[in-house]
Amino acid sequence: MTAGDGDFLKSKRQWPSIRYFLSLIDFSLPAFNLKRRTLHRAVTIEDLKRAAKKRVPRVVFDYVEGSAGNEVGISRSLLSYRNVEWKVRGFSDVSEIDTSIYILNERVEMPILFAPTGYTRFMNHVGEPAVASVAENNNLIYTLSTMGTTSPAELARAVPGSRRWFQLYVVQNRQDSLNVINQAKDNGFEALVLTIDTPVTGLRHRDTRNGLTIPPRIRPSTIIAIARKPRWWINLLTTKPLEFAAFRGWDRSLQELASTIFDPSMTWKDLEWLQSVWDGPIIVKGVQNVRDARKLSRMGVAGIVVSNHGGRQLDQGPVPLEILSDIVKEVDGKVDVYIDGAIMSGSDVYSAIALGAKAVFIGRAYLYGIMAGGQRGVEKVVEIMKKELINTMALSGAKTIEDIHELGARIRKS
Repeated sequence: MTAGDGDFLKSKRQWPSIRYFLSLIDFSLPAFNLKRRTLHRAVTIEDLKRAAKKRVPRVVFDYVEGSAGNEVGISRSLLSYRNVEWKVRGFSDVSEIDTSIYILNERVEMPILFAPTGYTRFMNHVGEPAVASVAENNNLIYTLSTMGTTSPAELARAVPGSRRWFQLYVVQNRQDSLNVINQAKDNGFEALVLTIDTPVTGLRHRDTRNGLTIPPRIRPSTIIAIARKPRWWINLLTTKPLEFAAFRGWDRSLQELASTIFDPSMTWKDLEWLQSVWDGPIIVKGVQNVRDARKLSRMGVAGIVVSNHGGRQLDQGPVPLEILSDIVKEVDGKVDVYIDGAIMSGSDVYSAIALGAKAVFIGRAYLYGIMAGGQRGVEKVVEIMKKELINTMALSGAKTIEDIHELGARIRKS
């Protein structure tokens, strides 16, 4: 072949085809609504996080994003998920993927629950009912916080068909605790989630520096914040007053509220008391060692949540994902084991399941969604995480959630 012969291997030129050109044009109308366009373009939770930061005042974003002390705990938790290595098998028919499991004997669409997060209407005026609506629409479970801006009765009225759990802090005045428990019982809440990692509040320096209160105080700096985020402030000022639904009338700092509510004297006897006044399932959240998990399994709780409160309490405590397998082995199927903290993708959900968790609780992830786009933003979070979970399952050779458990995973030493 001569040098000139190579010319014949090149594509021949021709007159442009108008029909072909027109077939390449996307004639769909652009989305003129900025919020909808942002949600449509979001591919990951990180995309929603960036959008959220642009839409809310700094004090709001910092409350969600921040954690305790030097924020080492959340950094380590995030890194632990990056260090997971999945096991893979070939020749598996993954043409149909089933992400569903049974929780408390009822089917849910995915092994993802909405964690309790305080002050949700602070992030977006639609608040807790919007998140519960997304849970209902996708056959998932929503957990309302004691520190919520919607009461149990209000949530039950707003989203009567949702599966609802109630997160409980055993407060210093036990009668106040009993009043809240009875609200949950009277309004169809299925289970109590007792949080045990808050004998005192963590030192959250971002919130202290920002002077965070509920409702937010109007200061000279607030005027600048209003100018920068007018829509958030308009929504705040034109909807019902922002307050703690269980502690109406409180307008001091969050740390002052925590010092009044959180009880540093709580012991195992308080769990026994709770079992005597609540006849439904109890899930204990904030488990950080094998000894506590063992005792809880013997006491007959329905489940435990391996959790460091998203790094928002004890900064340099155990990393939940790193102790998960030991706890699962210790309880040996006697109780359901869940996990939370730093779960930012469907592949993170896969990792937690592969290391032994029954399901995961997500918190920050859906708060980024609600800050970015209200209820639609939370729907986008579910859409993204489901797509990522299914993709990871298919590529690993897992057709069902049980297959993920069988395949397993390991945490690489970095």
